[in-house]
Amino acid sequence: MVVIRLARGGAKARPFFNIVVADKRTRRDGRFIERIGFYNPIATANEESIRIAQDRLTYWRSVGAQASPTVERLIKQAAAKAVA
Repeated sequence: MVVIRLARGGAKARPFFNIVVADKRTRRDGRFIERIGFYNPIATANEESIRIAQDRLTYWRSVGAQASPTVERLIKQAAAKAVA
């Protein structure tokens, strides 16, 4: 099964997450199929905190990829930010 989830990067106490499409059986930070965005939880006011390639997200969902609960929340957050 293919999932859309977060892969952690960054340094200790300075997290940075890539939003990736990966096989469910691989490790959290291991091999992935495609990187479709990022999430920076400690972004300042003038930095971009989240970016998701909507066309790739739509494609992967159309072929059956399931998003993790956290990624679902981030997708909704990014959509609300895009409208505002």
